[in-house]
Amino acid sequence: MIPITSFAGKTVAVFGLGGSGLASCHALKAGGAEVIAGDDNADNVAKAAQAGFVTADLRNVSWANFAALVLAPGVPLTHPVAHWSVLKAREAGVEVIGDIELFCRERRRHAPDAPFVAITGTNGKSTTTALIAHLTKVAGYDTQMGGNIGTAILSLEPPRMGRVHVVEMSSYQIDLTPSLDPSVGILLNVSEDHIDRHGTIEHYAAVKERLVAGVQPGGTSIVGVDDGWCRDIADRLDRAGKKVERISVKNPLASGFYVEHGTVLRASGGARSEVAMLGGIGSLRGLHNAQNAACAAAAALAMGIGQDVLQNGLRSFPGLAHRMEQVGRRGNVLFVNDSKGTNADATAHALSSFTDIFWIAGGKAKAGGITSLTSFFPRIRKAYLIGEAAQEFSGTLGRDVPHEISQTLDIAVEHAAREAEASGLTDAVVLLSPACASFDQYRNFEIRGAKFRELVQALPGVKPVV
Repeated sequence: MIPITSFAGKTVAVFGLGGSGLASCHALKAGGAEVIAGDDNADNVAKAAQAGFVTADLRNVSWANFAALVLAPGVPLTHPVAHWSVLKAREAGVEVIGDIELFCRERRRHAPDAPFVAITGTNGKSTTTALIAHLTKVAGYDTQMGGNIGTAILSLEPPRMGRVHVVEMSSYQIDLTPSLDPSVGILLNVSEDHIDRHGTIEHYAAVKERLVAGVQPGGTSIVGVDDGWCRDIADRLDRAGKKVERISVKNPLASGFYVEHGTVLRASGGARSEVAMLGGIGSLRGLHNAQNAACAAAAALAMGIGQDVLQNGLRSFPGLAHRMEQVGRRGNVLFVNDSKGTNADATAHALSSFTDIFWIAGGKAKAGGITSLTSFFPRIRKAYLIGEAAQEFSGTLGRDVPHEISQTLDIAVEHAAREAEASGLTDAVVLLSPACASFDQYRNFEIRGAKFRELVQALPGVKPVV
């Protein structure tokens, strides 16, 4: 835990008592603050009370003595309308911040030069975060990974020299971190997302920009420039005098990092040099992962990690569970768990990574279905459709893609495994990438992915991927 000493002797309101909110309560109390905790969910309030915190309906208390409102990132700050707790704080002139802001203030007080890598982007931020954490561990750092990737940041160990914090940040978290100042800031990409919480894509992009614009003096901003929003952001950072490393997987760059034929290259001063090889690394397959790897490589070099260590770290990266996770192989058939592919855009990354696919798809459908995936249909040898979306997906696939309605995952795995093996293809892939939510059959995508892994590993002759 990271005790928050910056509010010692002061009273702080905490609203939103899920994982990060409760961790904030503990960290503030450990640092000497008095905490008044609230939530719209009575069960969360009860849990906080059981943990020993003073709880209250913050609608009915005086805000005059609050030094701050620490808001959980899931609570609306601006759109579609500001939450009532935010309005109360504004009326009282009380600052509204989040748990990562508490971390930033603590780091500045006690270890301002401790390495702090912050990662954001519309897509790829979890993989990039996990990859950078893996690289820093391989390089010998005491590595603390958290934020949006799962572990509340204040549940980690405190900042100190020799210890690096690798933190994934959503736009909601950035919005609540006004003095965000990482030593390395990474913006992977920007595409339309979370407009319900930000109003417009312009505002959404501006929030994302703050992560790389706030990099501390002497630090490095790393920006993927394969979309127009990020190209403009990189140019603005340049004009502001920031050290900017541009990243591209689509075009060579005159200055920055780019990927060509499976190699990460660095261009500078009219010359280029090889940084790392990505070929043959199954956990980093696909163009999207090439961008993740190039950004991670730029971050590693900015931290002084050598190229040999970087290459070894890339090769030993296991990948994230449920995201292009290689769960087994039988003969020429590779089994890949991409249960995190819960919409068509995410599944497009998976389909683009293989050419002979026995595709397991379906679940609780999302708007648009799989109509945007038609360009990948020639890669699909057969589809096995499950869940509520099976009939809808069958209609979209039509006569273009051979398919069956398997209904359940166990039947789909059995049939796909048998037919992939019988195909005789040298690189057949049984791919679970549902393009759907899990909620019709499973409580979450993790349980769905774990079930797929279990079914695959129970097949006769399946061996781990090494």
